[in-house]
Amino acid sequence: MGEAGFWNHAEETRNRLVEELKEAKSVVEPVRLAESRLRDYEALLELGREHWSAEVENELAAADAPLDQSLADLEFQVMLGGENDRKNCFLSIHAGAGGAESCDWAAMLLRMYAKWMDKKGFQHEIVDISPEPEGGFRSVSVEVRGPYAYGYLKAEIGVHRLVRISPFDAQNRRHTSFASVDVVPEFDEEAPIEIKDSDLQIDTLRSGGAGGQHVNKTESAVRITHLPTGVVVKCQNERSQHRNRAMAMKLLAARLYRVKELEREKELAKLYGAKGDIAWGNQIRSYVLHPYQMVKDHRTEHETGDAQGVLDGEVTPFMIEYLRTRKSGKSAKKSPEKE
Repeated sequence: MGEAGFWNHAEETRNRLVEELKEAKSVVEPVRLAESRLRDYEALLELGREHWSAEVENELAAADAPLDQSLADLEFQVMLGGENDRKNCFLSIHAGAGGAESCDWAAMLLRMYAKWMDKKGFQHEIVDISPEPEGGFRSVSVEVRGPYAYGYLKAEIGVHRLVRISPFDAQNRRHTSFASVDVVPEFDEEAPIEIKDSDLQIDTLRSGGAGGQHVNKTESAVRITHLPTGVVVKCQNERSQHRNRAMAMKLLAARLYRVKELEREKELAKLYGAKGDIAWGNQIRSYVLHPYQMVKDHRTEHETGDAQGVLDGEVTPFMIEYLRTRKSGKSAKKSPEKE
């Protein structure tokens, strides 16, 4: 990037190199920071051996937490060592049965992940959305760009359950809602899967999202159906039909890779089957807002009483516990809490 004429390259080339730089920094900088903090800590220890004082003791105590955090960050980085963990990804949320209640819950999850992405410095853009007239949406797909985006978010795949006093119930009764989250890695032009043109059904339709005068006047939205598997993807966020088609093909390649990766019919049906599966017995995490406040992950037993903090984007601790469990080879726990 420091070479003369770098900024004369095509925008696509510049963006690719900038992304490579971010990825490299995400690997190297945590190591350098941990090394620096460890050297400082060792220097304080050496000073304490020679001239112990209350001031040295206080400095050591103050240096404890940052050093522990650096080592924890490195441990987490080792956990993100999967083949596709460094890649950008597509995050999809689907409302379960329950009408407006579940659609509102899906919108709450989108807000939660958007806040988490903002805190991480990740870029995110809605690729497709199916709004619900009464509020929220039936489904949404979001492109997430940032170092280890897939590595982090793959911990969120599964059914999420909400218990609360329903804002849609005039009698203020408690309701349970479900929504599913799916995450697939985004591939560049060279996706590790072959997609034949003869296997595709491509339809164009009018966009239903934001866009001013452009919306519903030109058929810029693209829907692609992969006939052998039945996987359907749609993109409508771009004004150009060509760009929507390119994005839809990237999303299709990602989802077909997941199909190939899963193999077993039961797992495939859980991710792409009927919405009736987004219900009791399949949830990975419960968010309870009434009669008490708690968020609990049923795979790891990790929980917190700060439910609002989690809904405001404090999701990383749950991701870390899940990835640590996977790395250690422990069996995921299945003991969903009853109401």
